[in-house]
Amino acid sequence: MDKLTIAGKKFNSRLITGTGKHRSSEDLLKSIEASETEMITVAIRRINFDDPKEKNLLDVIDWKKYNILPNTAGSKTAEEAIYTAMLAKEVTGSNWIKVEVIPDTKYLLPDPIGTLEASKKLVKEGFIVLPYISPDPVLAKRLEDVGCATVMPLGSPIGSGKGVLALEEIRIIIEQSNIPVVVDAGLGVPSEASLVMENGADAVLVNTAIAGANNPKQMAEAFNLGVKAGRKAFLSGRIPISNHANPSSPTENIIDS
Repeated sequence: MDKLTIAGKKFNSRLITGTGKHRSSEDLLKSIEASETEMITVAIRRINFDDPKEKNLLDVIDWKKYNILPNTAGSKTAEEAIYTAMLAKEVTGSNWIKVEVIPDTKYLLPDPIGTLEASKKLVKEGFIVLPYISPDPVLAKRLEDVGCATVMPLGSPIGSGKGVLALEEIRIIIEQSNIPVVVDAGLGVPSEASLVMENGADAVLVNTAIAGANNPKQMAEAFNLGVKAGRKAFLSGRIPISNHANPSSPTENIIDS
């Protein structure tokens, strides 16, 4: 079976899902089951650890069934992201971390300098780092060079549902990368996930498009199928694009009327 490999760990599913914005824990659990995901992101800074009696996401999700990927969402600086990563390791016992450094509150675009600084430091501290970035091929290569396990370019701004606005840049990142490329943020429908998978992305991360759907469970299932279809199409090899039509039926030995 064609597996996704990140930092030596193998996954059957190439769909990573988020946990934010779900209307209920029931919706969340049904959607992640329907998605067949094996990795789920959790925003550590947005969990209330002050009240031990309050159930949080870490209590709801079955840790034996899913790989929890803590993220540093809510961090505006490299220092905040590093602190959050250390907290996440203490809480979860995992050295996997999705690095998000986002000082921009309107467009929620990641800070390239802060992301590189935080990622470099955390790699040195022994973390498996999955950085969230704008679709910048130069930054993606720098992050690979400092030892990141993946790069995670956005398709479009977080939660926008605008789809893939920088496909050419993402293609360049895929072409140049020796580590998995996970397209993260902005995808609205399964066809957009399929599109980036058809172009060679190794995986996608989807949150809002599933959580905000009228039927999250059904949308999660649809994204699962879209990712699988896109991967199969990429492995199959598409036909060349032609500027003129090519008949699909034989042009020789045609029976005369």
